[in-house]
Amino acid sequence: MTILEQSRFLATSIPGPRSKELMDRKVAAVSRGIGNTMPVYTARAGGGIVEDVDGNRLIDLGSGIAVTTIGNASPRVVEAVRKQVADFTHTCFMVTPYEEYVAVAEALNRLTPGDFEKRSALFNSGSEAVENAVKIARTYTHKQAVVSFDHAYHGRTNLTMALTAKSMPYKHGFGPFAPEIYRAPLSYPFRDAEFGKEMATDGEVAARRAISVIEKQVGAANLAAVIIEPIQGEGGFIVPADGFLPALLDWCANNDVVFIADEVQTGFARTGAMFACEHEGVVPDLIVTAKGIADGLPLSAVTGRAEIMDAPHVSGLGGTYGGNPVACAAALATIETIESDGLVARAAQIEQVMKDRLHRMQAEDDRIGDVRGRGAMIAMEIVKSGTTEPDGELTGKLAAGCHTAGVIVLTCGTYGNVLRFLPPLSISDDLLIEALDVLALVLADL
Repeated sequence: MTILEQSRFLATSIPGPRSKELMDRKVAAVSRGIGNTMPVYTARAGGGIVEDVDGNRLIDLGSGIAVTTIGNASPRVVEAVRKQVADFTHTCFMVTPYEEYVAVAEALNRLTPGDFEKRSALFNSGSEAVENAVKIARTYTHKQAVVSFDHAYHGRTNLTMALTAKSMPYKHGFGPFAPEIYRAPLSYPFRDAEFGKEMATDGEVAARRAISVIEKQVGAANLAAVIIEPIQGEGGFIVPADGFLPALLDWCANNDVVFIADEVQTGFARTGAMFACEHEGVVPDLIVTAKGIADGLPLSAVTGRAEIMDAPHVSGLGGTYGGNPVACAAALATIETIESDGLVARAAQIEQVMKDRLHRMQAEDDRIGDVRGRGAMIAMEIVKSGTTEPDGELTGKLAAGCHTAGVIVLTCGTYGNVLRFLPPLSISDDLLIEALDVLALVLADL
């Protein structure tokens, strides 16, 4: 396997001629509904670099939206996948099962928070796992209602679109959506400041606001589950105020409501802990994982308390491809890499490097309203100078400027004004610092 040179290099303008050709073919062949962040086509990727078909090497601060956490084409994963493909690619676990599925379930039961007996079930995508978590919670509680939160993102299927807060581009024109879904206010410290310092800094106060809405509009007697991202992803990398998650968990425990942590974007070392809920000692009843679980192969899971996970009837859970053996082999190699290479600690180091630089930028530029996040899941919220008013237009220009200069960044947030950074944990400090230098130059030019 040839090693991809770990340096930023622009052989052509972005996009180059070969990427333009492929984009023309895409327009003619692929549904218009499939968008692209960048108009470049990938040839190879590894470490902290994505190389396109024109020979441009781009610094990767996206990780395929938090998927290639351990780096693209990670050696243990490549070897595990090669071996598994040579043995067999599919039999369907529900027909003739295989050890790899069981081994992934055992690993998830061991790694996820909580020292109680657990079970896991494997699926293909984050959306699919979220849907199954809701199915499991409804079966266990014999209740129907589900609460999610402002700014939430839980997927693009019918039920998960209902759970997702943002209309455009995720929900617009696609309804009607699944019923018995309700929304509660999130703790969003930067924006809650307008309601006073206590609401912005005291998570228990913010939780009381949310619980009041839940009790009035839904009622615990009707509520099967509360589902929340410990740090919101598409909603803007929002880290709730300390105490918010524990207070919600306590309320759920006291009211026979299943607490579901959606760790699709935050899981597997991304935030400087194996799972983000560990930062506050939160032990969910069910935890949903995907993205970083298998270094780019499609796999997801629901893991949780044995008595809840065992509530559905036999054959009530499943799916043809769920827990595909090749994806399971990749997941086992991914977990081994995280543990053997100390990548939880590496995520914390990346946080230090990024926040140090971004806070210095913020001190010099009042268009950076907030810098937040944990581990290698960091964001800055862009506002109009001298205000807290979201500036989505500037955010778009900032992202586009980075792309032109060979740095992959992503935007997010309900108002489209959050620039998010999800570098692979295999990135070098040198590349990280160079990418932040580019970001600072582009922002200064704007």
